[in-house]
Amino acid sequence: MFIRIKYFFFILLFFFPQIILAQNDTLSIDHKEENKGKFRYIEFKGRTGLHMYSGELLNNLLSTGYGAIEARYGWQPSSKEHWSNQYGYPSYGVGYYIGFIGNPSVLGTPNAIFGFLNFPINRPGKRTVFQISPSFGLIFNLKPYEKDDNPLNDSFGSKYALYSSLSIGAEYFINNSMDLLYGVDLTHLSMARIMTPNYGLNMIGVNLGLRYLYNADQRRLNKINSPEQLQSRFKRYPKSKNTKFNKSYINIYTGIGTVQNEEDKGTSKRYYTFSGVLDYQYKFDNMHAVTTGFDLFYDESLSLYYPDKKDKYLTGIHAGYDFSIHKLALRLQGGAYFGDNKGKEPLYMRVAVQYEITKWMYFQFGIKTKKGARVDWMEWGLGFKPFNW
Repeated sequence: MFIRIKYFFFILLFFFPQIILAQNDTLSIDHKEENKGKFRYIEFKGRTGLHMYSGELLNNLLSTGYGAIEARYGWQPSSKEHWSNQYGYPSYGVGYYIGFIGNPSVLGTPNAIFGFLNFPINRPGKRTVFQISPSFGLIFNLKPYEKDDNPLNDSFGSKYALYSSLSIGAEYFINNSMDLLYGVDLTHLSMARIMTPNYGLNMIGVNLGLRYLYNADQRRLNKINSPEQLQSRFKRYPKSKNTKFNKSYINIYTGIGTVQNEEDKGTSKRYYTFSGVLDYQYKFDNMHAVTTGFDLFYDESLSLYYPDKKDKYLTGIHAGYDFSIHKLALRLQGGAYFGDNKGKEPLYMRVAVQYEITKWMYFQFGIKTKKGARVDWMEWGLGFKPFNW
């Protein structure tokens, strides 16, 4: 029954958008534009590679590497006025991932739902288009650690985890409606210490696949017996120049999270975390910005070693870089603690995604690290920009 439900969901995920497009979209073809209609695509990839495992108990089970299959449904914006014009007209969409990462009786068979962006990185008009494709989502169907039934699994303490992947590759033009896809990818699965154990899995590998491109408006033209044939492939326009404005902002952000210590794995015991940030941001243009500021942290999981509440506070200073994509921004920050770092080591990082709700308020979701790149906690919260000049 579970398998039937899973595949029903898979079919629904990838064909429901097309049903909606076929029934509810209005026929709105701009005959003045070079790119007429609505450009869509479906792609399938196979993936294989090696684990970069940092845990202690799964080396033998992971030595044979991993495999995965992936399907994606994508939208290609085509209007010259679309926000994507300054980024080379990237496409975006949703995907479904099925991984074979090791012994399923220990690790399970992970499935993931994710969103993605495909950024072309060379000039238009080439038969081979190089691209960078980040994706992020939720993974499920893991087999978590259990003290008696599954003691070897030191990678996952939950049936669910965060899925993130970065593919660097190319699409090769086969014909007007088909591309060959190939590349290398990095994949990370982790629950960011929300549940322990939490070594997670890091994987590096190669991928190979096919993409089918079509024009969603062609079917509607056929229904009205129109002889017009629309192109299936979007022809990229030259990228627009960045909008430069050299502006300064003051950001105030507060975020919360919840974590579990390694000593509490397999239990429901949890601790709360807090981040407060005062940030100066300087934006060069609509894409690029640099930041610097102060951090105030509270980590209740330090209770085991620091029972006094005042000893669970930490302070630090950070600097970073923001890359904005329309209303989204990827934030990369590196920081250093003032004084006692409570065993976390002197340096930390924050990797976050920010969504602009209004011009003065945003939502942010991110991960703070300790001891290099190890996850300290996951946080989400609201930020404000009360001053700018």
